[in-house]
This record gives sequence, structure tokens and C-alpha cells, in this order.
Amino acid sequence: MEIDTTTANGRLVFGIFAALAEFEAELIRERTRAGLAAARARGRRGGRPQKMTKETLRTAMAAMRDQTTSARAVARRLGVPTTTLYMYINRDGSLKQAGQALLTA
Repeated sequence: MEIDTTTANGRLVFGIFAALAEFEAELIRERTRAGLAAARARGRRGGRPQKMTKETLRTAMAAMRDQTTSARAVARRLGVPTTTLYMYINRDGSLKQAGQALLTA
């Protein structure tokens, strides 16, 4: 079906289709928010599970304090990506903000 948007009828039909599409998109957003809220009320958390645990973080801190150990080796041994390791700790084994938040949680 072709819609001729140069005519008044075409613009009306196009506007109706656009309004219906916007309405449907908003319904999807509302349902998604309601589903996430219901899941949170049941104690479920969305998103990917964290790789770094408190125990893993403490092990990583101790391993990174040894200057002869590479970050890649520590990350491989712990089963986390190197970027995740550096998100929580510095090269000298000291905590970054994310690491402090994890240990105090």
C-alpha cells in the first residue's frame, strides 16, 4: 500500500500510523517497567551476574601486590577479564572505588 503524503488524506493516514506506532512503543516500555518492578518485588535482580566477588577481590589484591605477577595472569587465574580486574583494583593492589563498594556491600 502506498501512502501519498503530498495529499491531506495521505498525511492523515501517515499521522495515524505514526501515532499507533508511538502508542505501541509506550505500551512496551510500560510493560517492561512493570515486569522489572514485579521481579524486584520478588527479590530478583536483572542484569549480568558479577564476576568479581569479595573473595576473588581479596585474592586479586594480594596477587597484584606482587610486582612480578602480571595482571593478565592474575585475571586468567581468577577467571575474570583483565578490564574487570582493573575496574576494581589498581596495579599496586590498592582498591579503586568499585572495589571499595564491593567490599563494603
